[in-house]
Amino acid sequence: MSTASAGWQSFVATARPAPALGRHVVDYLRRMIIVGKLRPGTHLVESQLSKTFDVSRGPVRDALRQLEVEGLVESRRRGVFVIGLTADDIDELYDLRALLESHAVRLCLRGGARDFTEARQQLARMEAAAAEHDPAEFAEGDLDFHSSFHRLCGNRRLDNVWQQYRPTFADMLSVTNAEDRDLGPTYRDHVELLDAIVATDSRALELLAEHIEGSRRRMHAAYSRFLDQITT
Repeated sequence: MSTASAGWQSFVATARPAPALGRHVVDYLRRMIIVGKLRPGTHLVESQLSKTFDVSRGPVRDALRQLEVEGLVESRRRGVFVIGLTADDIDELYDLRALLESHAVRLCLRGGARDFTEARQQLARMEAAAAEHDPAEFAEGDLDFHSSFHRLCGNRRLDNVWQQYRPTFADMLSVTNAEDRDLGPTYRDHVELLDAIVATDSRALELLAEHIEGSRRRMHAAYSRFLDQITT
């Protein structure tokens, strides 16, 4: 091995990636938009956000671009403004989720042994959260449960797209799950779904479709009530 090659490999081995300064900015702003703390029409000023988060304008600009890709803000002549979530946005997001997850599960059903340990671990987490009446923990377990199929399916790009939208679903669920007094039925639905997938039962796709459609209806109902609360 040449000295130059050894030096390059040594540098790579010890290097650390630069922190994603814009990540905490985009995560915070996304959550504030979805839970209604930042109302539609709010002007997001780069200089003010830079001071608030104690970062340069570059990470703030990156965060605003990401939120625009997600459809939560829009650029106008005078700057960037909050759009927020609409009923159409919720439908679009759930349409996308149905497409991604149904294909992930379909790939999981195609032969070959798969390790569903992570999904089972998340079910145990959800069961404990339901018993403790902890909707926030339940929602995290719920999303990790569904994410496990994207990781198992073997399609890396499909998983990458899901991971891009997962934070939006997490924040949406933080609004809706708080309304559920009994999380037991939702937990049992997940148990039935996993049993069907593990057994490579063709009903798995039907159960998944029903699950996602039910989640869509609950989201519409809960978000409508939520918006009524923050506008009155």
